[in-house]
Amino acid sequence: MNTGVTSREEILGISRELIRKQGWTAVNIRSVAAACGVSVGSIYNYFDSKKELVGETVESVWGEIFHCPEEAGVFQDVLSCVTWMYERMACGNDRYPGFFALHSLGFLWEDKTDGKRRMQRTWQHIWKEICGALKQDAKIRPDAFTDQFTLEQFADVLFSFMLSAMLRKDYDPSAVLEIVRRTLY
Repeated sequence: MNTGVTSREEILGISRELIRKQGWTAVNIRSVAAACGVSVGSIYNYFDSKKELVGETVESVWGEIFHCPEEAGVFQDVLSCVTWMYERMACGNDRYPGFFALHSLGFLWEDKTDGKRRMQRTWQHIWKEICGALKQDAKIRPDAFTDQFTLEQFADVLFSFMLSAMLRKDYDPSAVLEIVRRTLY
């Protein structure tokens, strides 16, 4: 058995593939070691526990799904940003069936401290991209945001719509896009 895993990223990539093909239960230290062709101890050189391995794998799945595109135009206006994010959700659902299901999201909360930290770090990135698109969108009315209804609050609303769509497997952004048009333009 090869005892030299080349990287943490390689282990996470193999773990994502196990999730994609076999679901959450497939990711444990032994199965990942076997899929990597290394000893169990080799996996422990990179991850202290199954919880850490699974947590980082989940985080890496989110990162893969919502990896920022090279094309700059995606985040220059809210409509493009929302459309792109819904497309990524659909791709994520196709690539990782069941990932957005309640039990998958709940999986992060098993260890509340670590789960919250991982979710905040991962989702904060998505929320920041929504805020950035709101700030850059030249079509937004100047009076769209106030002290009582801020850009950040609207980003929270859009992000909540996205989370709801993920759980319902509803990847049609048309209702959200209409809300954006009526509220901001």
